[in-house]
Amino acid sequence: MRTPGQSETVSHAKTRRQLLEAAGAVFSEVGFRQATVREICRRAGANIAAVNYYFGDKETLYAEAVVHAHEKAMKKYPPLLDVPEDAPPEKKLRAFIHSFLLRVFDTGPAAWHGKLISREMIDPTPVLDSLVELRMRPMAALLQKIVAEILDCSPNDERVRLCGMSVVSQCVFYHHCRPVVSRLFPKYPPRDPASIERLADHITRFSLAAMKQLSTTNR
Repeated sequence: MRTPGQSETVSHAKTRRQLLEAAGAVFSEVGFRQATVREICRRAGANIAAVNYYFGDKETLYAEAVVHAHEKAMKKYPPLLDVPEDAPPEKKLRAFIHSFLLRVFDTGPAAWHGKLISREMIDPTPVLDSLVELRMRPMAALLQKIVAEILDCSPNDERVRLCGMSVVSQCVFYHHCRPVVSRLFPKYPPRDPASIERLADHITRFSLAAMKQLSTTNR
């Protein structure tokens, strides 16, 4: 069997990457079920048989596109941005919220990363199970640790779970309800960095005020 040369290997890697990028964009726009291999290959500038050659089938391509999207989004906007892990919990919470919003409101060629993950959460496929276990559970654990520090209680305290979900809910609201929000308030959702910063500040202050109240609640 002929061994591929270096240039051929590079070409294969490039085509595979183009297919992933094209697939992610298509899947984020129309969802897994409506996406077609033909359209994905057209955008990637690849032969119609390329998906089968590189991934085996549409299902595997979708699974890899979702993982690829999450990895890219997290690399671009890490959960704590540039805030060190030994920083005060309030500062870490603000960084967590800010990075979450940056992923939600990302624009440009990489905008499909966050959009695809959001679509998977709204209209889940079997891929969601592995995505949650391998990618999202560590983030949830990080947020729970931060909240537990703020509340000065065990990470297993129910208040930690409820506060964590409330924080995330505030962030995803602006994406999931974007069509309504943009009609009620034309300046929303925020699109420029300064507006996203202000929203991050608001959600942080709002959340900290609630946690301060909860921290004094006897259970």
